[in-house]
Amino acid sequence: MIAARSRGLMAEKKLMKGTAARMGVMKRVSLVFKAKANKALDKMEDPRETLDYSYQRQLELLTKVRRGVADVATSRKRVELQMNQLQQQSNKLEDQARKALGMGREDLARGALERKASAQGQLNDLQAQYAQLQGEEEKLTVASQRLQSKVDAFRTRKETIKATYTAAEAQTRINEAFTGISEEMGDVGMAIQRAEDKTAQMQARAGAIDELMASGALDDAVGGDRRDDIQNELDMMSASSDVESELSRLKGEITSGAPKQLEGGANGNSQAPQGQTQPASIPAADRPAEPQDGEGP
Repeated sequence: MIAARSRGLMAEKKLMKGTAARMGVMKRVSLVFKAKANKALDKMEDPRETLDYSYQRQLELLTKVRRGVADVATSRKRVELQMNQLQQQSNKLEDQARKALGMGREDLARGALERKASAQGQLNDLQAQYAQLQGEEEKLTVASQRLQSKVDAFRTRKETIKATYTAAEAQTRINEAFTGISEEMGDVGMAIQRAEDKTAQMQARAGAIDELMASGALDDAVGGDRRDDIQNELDMMSASSDVESELSRLKGEITSGAPKQLEGGANGNSQAPQGQTQPASIPAADRPAEPQDGEGP
């Protein structure tokens, strides 16, 4: 019995904990939803539209107040007409009572006076109602005037705020366009960046393919002849041999030309005696032939 009750209590506690956990999750979901909705509405809200809507609501309220003033004035006028009618009826009954007394008909005079008293009671009630309606009409008129002043002031402030907001919005868009923060300029900048990245990638790929084809690691599928690794090695050895031959030839030219330069330098350093000019060298072709042995001059 006790064990069953304890099991029941434990089950009830677990159920309460599960319910509390679900309620906590629901509260968090509701809070997140409200926050997201508030952020979305704040992004969609335009202060100019809000101000225009508020001004429209104030105009509607002013119209209702004016309609209320007109209704109260209409009721007051209706009560005033009823008061005039009762006053005329009361005067008429008083005249009838006088005529009846003049004719000796006291009973008729008493009946007329009784009706006059009843009409006078109604007239007093209407006068009280008329005064009440007149007071309400005055209050509503003052309220309407105050509300009209507030609506006019709000309209002026609304237009000022709208103009300031429009100018600030335009300035922000211009600044964003100049600094590239706006969405349009951002898209253009991203497109240019992507084009530059693709161009650099294609240039790098083309250079790599050229290097691979030059080194022989990549065969030319278009060309007719396909070169293997042995031929490439032979070509490289031949090119190296050509370079060595050219280098030996240049060394020989430099070695054979060095004594001539030294001899020419020694001849150039010898100077003629002072006051004498050194005869100009005559080309070998223009020199006279030297007499050989046995020939006279």
